[in-house]
Amino acid sequence: MGEERMIVVREFDPSRDGVGVEEVERRCEVGPSGKLSLFTDLLGDPICRVRHSPAFLMLVAELGEEIVGMIRGCIKTVTCGKKLSRQVKISAAAATTTTNDPPKPLPVYTKLAYILGLRVSPSHRRMGIGLKLVRTMEEWFRENGAEYSYLATENDNHASVQLFTDKCGYSKFRTPSILVNPVFAHRIPISNRVTIFQLDSHDAELLYRRRFSTTEFFPRDIDSVLNNKLSLGTFLAVPRDSYKSDSWPGIDKFLFNPPESWAVLSVWNCKDVFRLEVRGVSRVKRTFATTTRMVDKALPFLRLPSVPEVFRPFGLHFLYGLGGEGPRAVKMIKALCAYAHNLAKESGCGVVATEVSSREPLKLGIPHWNMLSCAEDLWCIKRLGEDYSDGSIGDWTKSPPGTSIFVDPREF
Repeated sequence: MGEERMIVVREFDPSRDGVGVEEVERRCEVGPSGKLSLFTDLLGDPICRVRHSPAFLMLVAELGEEIVGMIRGCIKTVTCGKKLSRQVKISAAAATTTTNDPPKPLPVYTKLAYILGLRVSPSHRRMGIGLKLVRTMEEWFRENGAEYSYLATENDNHASVQLFTDKCGYSKFRTPSILVNPVFAHRIPISNRVTIFQLDSHDAELLYRRRFSTTEFFPRDIDSVLNNKLSLGTFLAVPRDSYKSDSWPGIDKFLFNPPESWAVLSVWNCKDVFRLEVRGVSRVKRTFATTTRMVDKALPFLRLPSVPEVFRPFGLHFLYGLGGEGPRAVKMIKALCAYAHNLAKESGCGVVATEVSSREPLKLGIPHWNMLSCAEDLWCIKRLGEDYSDGSIGDWTKSPPGTSIFVDPREF
């Protein structure tokens, strides 16, 4: 009890806390004996995974002069539901109003907080440090007007799930899928029946706001995401026979009369934010992986799937904003994923990753390796206060899942 009273939770100070934070990260990332472990190198920037959000904070827990834990959090405004609104037309001559147009779905926004990077040194666990860090972070969330707080964790991380659901009042909310595909030594061919356009940030913003603003977790500041230096571009796939030429007809024409089928995705450069490394692999598996790369590099025309060099630090590209419509949308998204793979190959990445709702129809067109992917990530959520209005959707924590979610690349 005496040690617990000496624990101080304060804001992270980059001028003096860097070494202590790195040491806690290193201790926490020791994987189970004999099993694969994923190590993260934050490239010397402990707040790299939150600094691109509209508002963020990192806290550390200090015992004496030793840092024994940390937590990161950020706040943004997102879509939590939708409402129907009729467009009313007023006729001056007749002095009457008409509402013949079908109802238009409009987004309902809420201020949402996100917790990530909670770490407690193994030698200081079961002292209430994690709980104290979470509660202090939630105080900052409330002070800044956040109505909900959520986090992502692994379904089988029982200690994390128990902390948040049993002690912190969170409830299990969504179970999206993390899909990871290796970047091969060969390029992946793209169907000649598909045309891919790269949209400028203005056209991309209009497309996302018009077509996806009612998607759950859609960020209201999508323009900040698309204009961020880490966003490598937004790409739109359409059937080759959609337009008479291969030139982009413009966003207005596309939105007014879109092709029968189309798909879109954006690419985020995680490689410049953090690096990953797989450890705990046997020498036999390492040798096998090296052999696949050598064969793939020597005989690229065979298009053999090869295991990238993931046993040393590697970077990744994250695909976000995946969406589309029409009977051939799955084929369009598959072509876009091939395009994104080739882009990642040129950048020297080891893998391409995305995260989508487990009910996402376009999931069928996203190539991935099951051994690298997570079929069910777990998102937990909590309402931070009961004095908020239920508005038009009620309590978001009790809402059923939709078919799609928008995963913000700033929080992956």
